[in-house]
Amino acid sequence: MSSERRIHLSKAARPAYDALDQFARTVGRIAADAGIDDRLMELALIHTSQLNGCAYCIRVHVTRATAAGVTADEIAQLPAWRESGVFSERERAALELAEAYVYIHEDGVSDELYDHVGSVFSEAEYVAVSWLLVSINAFNRITIAGRYPVPPRAAPADAG
Repeated sequence: MSSERRIHLSKAARPAYDALDQFARTVGRIAADAGIDDRLMELALIHTSQLNGCAYCIRVHVTRATAAGVTADEIAQLPAWRESGVFSERERAALELAEAYVYIHEDGVSDELYDHVGSVFSEAEYVAVSWLLVSINAFNRITIAGRYPVPPRAAPADAG
């Protein structure tokens, strides 16, 4: 089966994809209710998508992040967040947890990480960020498996 003829799970079993979309909306409400701001959420979702190699989701969440006020410089710093000084303690905790969820098959969420993140986030915040990470990992797998296209963006029209 070539990539041009690859089955897109979102189209082939729409009820399942719609349920995942509804799940993601529910998770978003849980995050908002827990006080997780759009900036922190989008940084964690971009970083997860970067680690998973999901260009489609990176594009979606970079667009949302810039709308939430995240700068191009901050987005560029994500792969080197440990060495960067542009992220808050809460953002750093979310990024570290994002890595644990991407590589969950290796070490799970270690007690050390759980305790560290728990010292930064309330229980409700930890739960919300964790569900966000479960959700984006599911979407990453769907779009990567389906090889969703990410063509170059059209150049903006000249306003002159």
